[in-house]
Amino acid sequence: MSHDGVGTRPGRGSVMRAAAFLTAGVLALPVLSGCSDPDPAGKPLAGQDIAPAARARIADGGTLRWAVDTVPETLNTFQSDADATTSRIAQATLPSMYRLDESGRPERNEAYLESAKVVETEPKQVVLYKLNQQAVWSDGREIGAADFAAQWRALSGKDSAYWTARNAGYDRIQKIERGDNDLEVRVTFARPYADWQSLFSPLYPKEVMGTPDSFNDGARRKLKVSAGPFTVRKIDRKGDEIRLTRNPRWWGEPAKLNEIVLRAVPRDERAAELAAGRLDLADVDPAAARRIAIAAPRPENPSAGPSGTPLMGPDLRKLTSVQRKDKERFHGFEVRKSLEPAYTQLALNGGGDGPLADERVRRAVARALDREKIAETVLRPLGLPAEPVGSHLALSGQAAYADNSGAIGGQDTAEAQALLADAGWVPGGPVKEKKKGEKAAGSEADKTGKKEGGKEEEEKDSESKTDKKTDKKSDDGTYIVGDDNKGADEQDSRPLAQDGKQYGGKQLSGGAPGAYAPQGTAAPAAATRQLAKDGKALTLRFVVPDGEGSGTLRAVADRIGHMLKRVGIRTEITKVSDESYFKDHIASGQYDLALYSWPASAFPATDARPIYAKPVPAADGSLNVEQNYTRVGTDQVDQLFEQAVSTLDESESRSLIRKADSRIWAAAGSIPLYQRPQLTAARSNLANAGAFGFGAPVFEDMGFLKKGAAGQPAPSAS
Repeated sequence: MSHDGVGTRPGRGSVMRAAAFLTAGVLALPVLSGCSDPDPAGKPLAGQDIAPAARARIADGGTLRWAVDTVPETLNTFQSDADATTSRIAQATLPSMYRLDESGRPERNEAYLESAKVVETEPKQVVLYKLNQQAVWSDGREIGAADFAAQWRALSGKDSAYWTARNAGYDRIQKIERGDNDLEVRVTFARPYADWQSLFSPLYPKEVMGTPDSFNDGARRKLKVSAGPFTVRKIDRKGDEIRLTRNPRWWGEPAKLNEIVLRAVPRDERAAELAAGRLDLADVDPAAARRIAIAAPRPENPSAGPSGTPLMGPDLRKLTSVQRKDKERFHGFEVRKSLEPAYTQLALNGGGDGPLADERVRRAVARALDREKIAETVLRPLGLPAEPVGSHLALSGQAAYADNSGAIGGQDTAEAQALLADAGWVPGGPVKEKKKGEKAAGSEADKTGKKEGGKEEEEKDSESKTDKKTDKKSDDGTYIVGDDNKGADEQDSRPLAQDGKQYGGKQLSGGAPGAYAPQGTAAPAAATRQLAKDGKALTLRFVVPDGEGSGTLRAVADRIGHMLKRVGIRTEITKVSDESYFKDHIASGQYDLALYSWPASAFPATDARPIYAKPVPAADGSLNVEQNYTRVGTDQVDQLFEQAVSTLDESESRSLIRKADSRIWAAAGSIPLYQRPQLTAARSNLANAGAFGFGAPVFEDMGFLKKGAAGQPAPSAS
């Protein structure tokens, strides 16, 4: 969704428009004339934490060794197997007409674009791009209309020979022409398109986009022609690294670094690699972040706003022997933190004939949840703003954001129980014994109705040892939350650890969230008796990944399970392998409840539509769900998305998006919980890099401070 480098969404195919990098309370913008309503978008909950420094203070040269999750299979962000590293490379090496600012809103990229505006609306919408006259490809050719036209033809969806992962927006273009000179590009749309700023970011040269063969294969393993501050010098798949070097034809401020080496390092190995001096920058999990913070405790980031407790836990005067060793191991490093442009949600599968097919039951689940408590549990121990997410379609600070959760209401046990009673679920009703091998009351959606696509995977954490269960567990790893004699809050006091994986799509750049539950919470009243209907108990199948680093998802699932138990709903938590979690369960509909993340987008009318579109029967009899894995949708939501993407009035488009979000809340197919945390370990003398939040990295300004500038170690060298 974001040209600034994030995961992909099927139907769009590559980087999510807002999410290269995604901010406690929401602060209203200044009120004009004392009578206008405050902007509901507010401000980002947390700002960037990148140790900003003027270029004059940064040394020329050096190599930045930056941990990533993969060496990508392709360098073409518009292909289905593109990932977060593909997007990172594109950010450093290719043009983007627009990129995200610190509030997650699109801004013109002056390095490539002098201006861009709608110059005609009748009879057709026409956008005129005026390119930077210095902008050239690395082979010396000017960037121009031929490149725009080649990308449009490749991504329009009209030629199936192009193996594209998306065509949204490009399919609305009628023609692309040269303007009055070589620096002007005129784009005429067949249908009005509000999100036109989402297009041509990144922009590939015509040599890549010009033919199906070059598109399908030409940019998978190498990028011969580029146009950014860096170029791709070498991809070493055996050595698990990508080497980027300065682009000698770059016309902007020259890159401070000689090289950037992107190294594929598993998250659970990053602390050791940092301590060994083999990395300079890495997103890390909370456990590693706390170890590193001992070496260089920092004051709270002033841009982050009010926070809970600091990341640094131990009293430096009372360190253990292990902590004293960590203080030595991680000397010269610090932890920078923000919030990612993504949120974690509870998905409720409304497909099939399971209990959640009834909107009243879905709404009861939503009213049983204390979202504030869940957010605080995950975020407050990290010193990050602990605000529940109030929108499915944007995050605080983005233009389309508004807290629309009031459409369904807050936590209310009585209301949840009333909804369940209205749906026919009776406390203590007769329950038929399940036959051996029979599954709990849950969705059995048609597996042929799946389309796997770009949801973010929930981040892994090395502290998965916290995933101990006190609930009744079967031999196959399935257990019923609360089937023991312990109070719910006693079980709820188990610590949480944010996962380093994201389930539901390409991984976002950055992100090492995490948390531990507060200790000593009071025990609640006794849980409500089990509900039943037609001889079946109301038990929902809650699918979670069983990976070593997925402890947070399981712990959050437990917390939710105890909240639901209080209104009479039991959850049967089933662990499945990380590899099959999304493909075999989420995408295929084999679950009742699940947790996964979505990146935020600066262009929700385009990017979010396939996530919430009403599923429709396909020609072969299967159900086409696009990316709507909850299988909950309405005609009204579809109409609001179409209206929002078809109006050129920005205010009207935002209003329509907010109305759509209210309808999505009311349908209760998914419940946003919290914005994902981002923890990044960085050398203390590394400037303009770290936890980027919403904003795009400025690669040419990254570098190591000059010796003596801050009394820190000299730049690393490869």
